[in-house]
Amino acid sequence: MSALAMNETLAIARLGQRGDGVAEAADGQVFVPFALPGETVRAVRDGDRAQIVEILTPSASRIAAICPLFTRCGGCAAQHMGEGLYAEWKRQQVVTALSRAGITTDVAPLVDAHGAGRRRVTFHARRDENGMRVGFMAAKTHDLIEVEACPVLAPGLARAPAVAKLLANRLRASNKPLDIQLTASEAGLDVDIRGHGPAGDSLRRQLTEAAERLDLARLAMHGEIIVERRAPLQLMGKAAVTPAPGGFLQATAEGEATLSRLVLAAVPKAKRVADLFAGCGPFSVRLAERAQVSAYESEKAAILALSRAVNHTQGLKPVTAEARDLFRRPLLEHELNAFDAVVLDPPRAGAEAQIRRLAASQVPVIAYVSCDAGSFARDAALLVAGGYALERVTPVDQFRYSAHIELVGVFRKSAGRK
Repeated sequence: MSALAMNETLAIARLGQRGDGVAEAADGQVFVPFALPGETVRAVRDGDRAQIVEILTPSASRIAAICPLFTRCGGCAAQHMGEGLYAEWKRQQVVTALSRAGITTDVAPLVDAHGAGRRRVTFHARRDENGMRVGFMAAKTHDLIEVEACPVLAPGLARAPAVAKLLANRLRASNKPLDIQLTASEAGLDVDIRGHGPAGDSLRRQLTEAAERLDLARLAMHGEIIVERRAPLQLMGKAAVTPAPGGFLQATAEGEATLSRLVLAAVPKAKRVADLFAGCGPFSVRLAERAQVSAYESEKAAILALSRAVNHTQGLKPVTAEARDLFRRPLLEHELNAFDAVVLDPPRAGAEAQIRRLAASQVPVIAYVSCDAGSFARDAALLVAGGYALERVTPVDQFRYSAHIELVGVFRKSAGRK
């Protein structure tokens, strides 16, 4: 069958969760990347997927992309969406997830938290016959798209592609695929390289020399510091935190600040707060400006970073920080009941074991920060079944143009439920 004979005309009805246009065909749904609701497109179809050949009737919400690599690079899914459509698409992801879990609550409009841009980026490096190629992966493939600049990055990462390229070339003899993570800090670039394996003495000297030449704040490999020329500080409220190499950070500084404001607004009168999955402490240090905080996090390096920051910050109430695996050893009801409020920000999979304990507790208010609407909805249903009311949910967008969405949900123990 010829390519022309495979073409179909499709009417796009809505957007899917990943940003694809969805058409209703006689044999089921067809997903069309980069198509918008209301558009009619001619496309080449393969099963339930199709690729646009021509847009016959464009949507009024279609806008020009800001990056020439859009549709090739896999980093962005939505540069073609107008502001109103984009915001409602992201908000609707949360509404749909909650609806599927049988939960009805107020879902606020999307909060834009892109700010100055993403402060962390990971470049992939692969060797071919022409040397090291450095860039991002294409959508749904392992093809590498070389990148010289990225418009969604913060100004502090402007030279990140060039730095990644130089470091990749220093390591080309290994013939290994590399992931080079660069983070913008108050002191400059903080770099962690993964995939190479341990560095011997000779390579460590070469990398130290490269860090000097590139004026890096810190250079690490697999989380092990090769050289720290300046502490790569991140400002969090009153505190200056030095995260562990490659340690978790919110994608944007504005995103972290926005999530923190929502968390603080949820627990305004709490005197004792538990911060679960606390990371290096972006919520803990801000909460400690007015409440006593007990922070729990499985990564010992993150707990150490938080403790050091607290010890060097004046004007905070007491903060205790404990390394504890909350998946294997969640806080129990009698421990939870000692707090006026609980804040949690678990990984994408959610926190089912800890949530079951929270559902059985008497904690008055819970502020749940999530990066996955589906796992949040599952956990929310458990809390509601345990006597909590989900008062409100606020979607937060710090991964602009991607399908990712953050949110903050506020739960309060219903009166009379024990």
